[in-house]
Amino acid sequence: MIRAYKFLMRPTVRQTQALGEMLRDHCALYNGALQERRDAYRHASKTSVKYGQQSAQLKDIRGFDPERQGRWSFSSQQATLRRLDKAFAAFFRRVTSGETPGYPRFRGVSWFDTVEFPKDGDGVRWNSTPHGPITRVRFQSVGHVRVNQHRPVVGKVKTVSVKREGRQWFVVLTAEQTQPEQLPATGSVVGIDLGLAHFLTDSNGEHVPNPRHARRAATKLQAAQQALSRFPRRKAKDRTANHQRAVEKVAALHGKVRRQRLDHAHKTALDLVRAHAVIAHEDLKIRNMARSPAPKHDPDQEGVFLPNGAAAKAGLNRSIADAGWGVFLTILHAKAESAGREVIAVDPRNTSRRCPECGHTEKENRPTQEKFHCVACDHTAHADTVGAINVLRAGLVRRDANPA
Repeated sequence: MIRAYKFLMRPTVRQTQALGEMLRDHCALYNGALQERRDAYRHASKTSVKYGQQSAQLKDIRGFDPERQGRWSFSSQQATLRRLDKAFAAFFRRVTSGETPGYPRFRGVSWFDTVEFPKDGDGVRWNSTPHGPITRVRFQSVGHVRVNQHRPVVGKVKTVSVKREGRQWFVVLTAEQTQPEQLPATGSVVGIDLGLAHFLTDSNGEHVPNPRHARRAATKLQAAQQALSRFPRRKAKDRTANHQRAVEKVAALHGKVRRQRLDHAHKTALDLVRAHAVIAHEDLKIRNMARSPAPKHDPDQEGVFLPNGAAAKAGLNRSIADAGWGVFLTILHAKAESAGREVIAVDPRNTSRRCPECGHTEKENRPTQEKFHCVACDHTAHADTVGAINVLRAGLVRRDANPA
């Protein structure tokens, strides 16, 4: 299996400048390749330019511009072109499936924050024998950069990426592990029900509170965004010092919320994986749940729309995004795979309306958000607990029907 590691780097002033130039030049390569594809399709009888053709031009590009393109790793530039090729592949996939296409866009320097090196030892070298908490990673044309390695890297390093977040720099490694370290067997099984009143409720009746990180930071974010809105929109190189500080403050607040959400997801998933051998959860279609309602045209008045609950749905969508269910489920599956646990996704339909005692399913069984009261057998319980119990039973049925 492949595991990722992310470490904070401590570059010097010159190394910070060189890393910024690396991102700038790879961004220029990305935008140039995108422009070539656009021009070829528009002006050359809808000709499609592929990755292989653009990769073959790299040697000439590096020779023509040795100061900006020639000094960086050839394989990292190929990875940047491959990144653009993946963006076009996703675009055509969305067109074919009838989704909103989203044509690949040009990237500004401030929006291009990652450069990937596909192989350790080709343009980058990770020091596998650190001395104390400080180790080093060497980048071509940058030098040896200090890294705060807060945990050991297990397995063989496959790829290395440099990532900029605000004013901080990180190195991201992917390592291949032949045999992950599995946790001791527990024999426990659990079903979980994700929600907004409680982030998570399990089939044992225990609740994990919803931290609502974005809502707690809303006041500070609103003030920072209002301060930023007073400045006219400019490119990064044309911003004043006050404008740049306002941009960085908004980015820092959003970054803090994102880190808090990730931390909560990691800790909650780890507690589940340590305690239970089998975890069943609802197979939520989060993108569909957070979709805005379609507008309702007034048949009697042209150009007039009827109320469609968009304001209330927008608030619900913000709460769904703030909960971070998708991130949590991704982390849960990754930790379970590493620990040798089993995670089962089940159909969420009627899980909170089906009585766990008699099996009667009806909308009236759930009179309120939290209360479950079966109209057939008078069974009463917390609605989220009932949902978690039904999720667990459906997961066990699915596991028995599809043995490993």
